[in-house]
Amino acid sequence: MGIIVNVDVMLAKRKMSVTELSEKVGITMANLSILKNGKAKAIRFSTLDAICKALECQPGDILEYKSDEEV
Repeated sequence: MGIIVNVDVMLAKRKMSVTELSEKVGITMANLSILKNGKAKAIRFSTLDAICKALECQPGDILEYKSDEEV
């Protein structure tokens, strides 16, 4: 399974829309959607930093690891 991206969970907790996060972070809606849906192959630390600032959270609130055995 690998890395799980929980951006949608944090958006719900913060009552923030994807559009609002996109504007605050300076990332396109398309790239945010790729990240949110777990299709991204990588994320820059600067992008992760901006997302954490916008959502007032820690990287561990957004990223989660699950091994294949946990599925």
